[in-house]
Amino acid sequence: MSLRSPLGRVLGSGTAKDGTSHWWGQRVSAIALVFLGIWFAFVLATMTGFSHAEAVATIGRPINSILLLLLSITLAYHSYLGIQVVIEDYVHSPGLKLATLLFSRFTHVALVAVAVFAVLKIGLNA
Repeated sequence: MSLRSPLGRVLGSGTAKDGTSHWWGQRVSAIALVFLGIWFAFVLATMTGFSHAEAVATIGRPINSILLLLLSITLAYHSYLGIQVVIEDYVHSPGLKLATLLFSRFTHVALVAVAVFAVLKIGLNA
């Protein structure tokens, strides 16, 4: 039994100070994805064909390569933030939560690395 009041137990604990930056990151990346998604849909709609050569030629244009890199990175970041919230809310075992969060982060980083490599390989060789 403690002689401290409930208020005394929580004073000084502070906040994680992570929620606000997480919230802003989610919103800003969502706005960026709206514009990048519209660009991507426009590029797909204006392609004359969907052959390998046409896709390589489209990605080979510098502006398309840059915007595709931004789309890939932003999409992975937004996805990571969303999945992080789901894991933190619904995985209750501390060890499993940590392992799942680490797996999610490594997976997203690996997917971004593959996407960046693919776009750079096509964009610089075209």
